[in-house]
Amino acid sequence: MKLLVTGGAGFIGSAVVRQAIAAGHEVVNLDALTYAACLDNLASVADDPGYAFEHADIRDRAALDRIFAQHRPDAVMHLAAESHVDRSIDGPGTFIDTNVMGTFHLLEAARTYWTREGRPEGFRFHHISTDEVFGSLGAEGQFTEETPYDPRSPYSASKAGSDHLVRAWHETYGLPVVLTNCSNNYGPFHFPEKLIPVVILNALAGKPLPIYGDGSNVRDWLYVEDHAEALLLVVQRGAVGRSYNIGGENERANLDLVRTLCAILDRKRPRDSGSHADLITFVTDRPGHDARYAIDPARIREELGWRPSVTVEEGLEKTVDWYLANEPWWRALQARQGVGERLGVGA
Repeated sequence: MKLLVTGGAGFIGSAVVRQAIAAGHEVVNLDALTYAACLDNLASVADDPGYAFEHADIRDRAALDRIFAQHRPDAVMHLAAESHVDRSIDGPGTFIDTNVMGTFHLLEAARTYWTREGRPEGFRFHHISTDEVFGSLGAEGQFTEETPYDPRSPYSASKAGSDHLVRAWHETYGLPVVLTNCSNNYGPFHFPEKLIPVVILNALAGKPLPIYGDGSNVRDWLYVEDHAEALLLVVQRGAVGRSYNIGGENERANLDLVRTLCAILDRKRPRDSGSHADLITFVTDRPGHDARYAIDPARIREELGWRPSVTVEEGLEKTVDWYLANEPWWRALQARQGVGERLGVGA
């Protein structure tokens, strides 16, 4: 199978590319190489004969048409997106432009290609989205594929808009699509602006470990390699027009998660005195901060036989080990714009 992966130099996208190549698929990686992209994520597959890289923007329709015509993919896996909630609060326009308009241009390029090829039944447009489109949960309940959309941030609103476009292109034009909505990802190659890498790297530097509000916000944590496995399963076996929620079945409050990370670091890289948990610092909460996300992954488990293989404790161990072993990778990224700064404070 030849896959066109958008955003393949990003965190989740690069995990998909690496797994796809390992599974024997051909991959065309289309990436604009914005601030969070890193081609070093793909060093292990860069010389593989089944891998090709296209430096292009999903908002550039002419480039998209050329890439489709040249590479003739069997499926699109659309991961390219602006994804950091805090950055969306400070600059929402970029999120609308990339996540909504970029998805529109990609859908139109895919539809044109699919039509020109005779509408092959095996073609798929797989749109990868987030559980944040569903809004915020209380203490009980889980998101299902039927949960009404209720986005609370510019980021989640832009992803909700892109989800609706994908469904509309299926209903209106017959484009064979599948959709997935995932919980919070973590693991190797995670760009150092999200909670888990921030905590690891700040702890190693002896800096405060910032936690929004009182740390009671709950997330379901999904190891990125498990997510990549699920995505490749959906693009090959998912039912056309259907959406699948992908969760890690690992709910943790942010404060508990950070304390677990600190305990791991205390064992693997102890401080001269005290615990890394002594560095925990509570900071002003993010505007509109969702209280809890939790996914019911019953559909993908029952229809496709997938479930996560890594518990959050196992995954955090693996993640800490990876960051300790890959300092040159994260050192280079810490110099990029906005990394290490408090963003998304609001007006």
